[in-house]
Amino acid sequence: MNVKEVLEFAKKNRVEAVDLKFVDFPGMWQHFTIPVEEMTEALFKEGSGFDGSSIRGWQAINNSDMLVIPDPNTAIIDPFCQVPTLSMVCDILDPITQEPYSRDPRYVAKKAESYLLKSKLGDVSYFGPEAEFFIFDGARFDQNTHSGYYFIESEEGVWNAGKDGGNLGYKPRHKEGYFPVPPTDSQQDIRTEMIVEMRKAGIVVEKQHHEVATAGQAEIDMRYDSLVRMADKMLLYKYIVKNVAKRHGKTVTFMPKPLFGDNGTGMHTHQSIWKDGKPLFAGKEYAGISKTCLHYIGGILKHAPALAAFTNPTTNSYKRLTPGFEAPVFLAYSSRNRSASVRIPMYSANPKAKRIEVRFPDPACNPYLGFAAMLMAGIDGIENKIDPGLPMDKDLYDLEPEEAAKIPTMPGSLDDALDNLEKDHAFLLKGGVFTNDVVETWIQYKREKEVDPMRLRPHPYEFFLYYDV
Repeated sequence: MNVKEVLEFAKKNRVEAVDLKFVDFPGMWQHFTIPVEEMTEALFKEGSGFDGSSIRGWQAINNSDMLVIPDPNTAIIDPFCQVPTLSMVCDILDPITQEPYSRDPRYVAKKAESYLLKSKLGDVSYFGPEAEFFIFDGARFDQNTHSGYYFIESEEGVWNAGKDGGNLGYKPRHKEGYFPVPPTDSQQDIRTEMIVEMRKAGIVVEKQHHEVATAGQAEIDMRYDSLVRMADKMLLYKYIVKNVAKRHGKTVTFMPKPLFGDNGTGMHTHQSIWKDGKPLFAGKEYAGISKTCLHYIGGILKHAPALAAFTNPTTNSYKRLTPGFEAPVFLAYSSRNRSASVRIPMYSANPKAKRIEVRFPDPACNPYLGFAAMLMAGIDGIENKIDPGLPMDKDLYDLEPEEAAKIPTMPGSLDDALDNLEKDHAFLLKGGVFTNDVVETWIQYKREKEVDPMRLRPHPYEFFLYYDV
């Protein structure tokens, strides 16, 4: 929609409030709401002010004034507000210079799309994330000077198989949650309600299903879209999933590894580049891909240790990315092989379906920064004709230690990933897509707010191991 269409849409739907949403630096939606009378054509040009110093990773308090500029193409009716409310995603501007704010993740993603055009390698990059999540009945956690704990409640959790009172016994066993029908799959209707709300909001959904883990692990797959539009949809997806769960007295987490001893939560991300309406990843090389695609894979694999700082951006991410378990830690590629970090799906021979699936990202990532970083790594691979080596058409989880040691792997911690980003980020700076300030602020924020606080606190399991030393 354009501005006039949005204004007409608001009248037609008797909108009374307008919610202006934007993404913070780590990747969560923030918002404030204005009366519908304040939504004039001027709002889309002049914006509305807010305090940028109160947003994580952004402005200092002495330089805090910022503007949101709503994007009319993102306008929807918010499905969770009692009062009819129009919702729009916004870009961030500096009120003095009237320039886009360099630390706005959406702006970084827009620059990545522009860089692809300027490179003349392609004119559109498509992304299709498969974000997994858990639907729990409750979650309690606390950390203070003298105690720390978490407790997850799930009626579907196999650990409740012996629970007294009304226990019907249908609970997915560990690693056996993939595709059982109800009543073992207890959340069919909730997930379907989620996709109904997504469709109303303009998201094209391909399927929903229970995932591998016990205790309500789920996945809903969206149809691919261009980079910025897909990142917009990823945050809308999270918003819908969490709020539908809340309707039912349940809670959703996108934490990569909330359960010990069962599958973690990933966000396998399908990617392709097109030009003049034609797919550039289809060809006559291995698995029906092109040399362009091979070089794109080469860029992803080369820069993966640095990409991890954006695609796997939490300390918890590396509880999932652990060698020796079923996690995509090996930096190799293959067709159909889910043990490799880059897979070439073989569901269809149609050239339009030819794509790669990068398997190491998780849904804790800021999609604007994560998608942009992967695109820049892929472009670097194409521009420099980076050879990804030979494919690995074997179960990488079952390799002998000597053979496994020869294959590069993902970093083992967020601290390692940040170290790799510090050493390897020139590919992100091309065309001014990322800036040194964005990279340095990201590293500093993650170390000060996440790595160091986690490192300084005793873990409950340490008491089990060491209390009696």
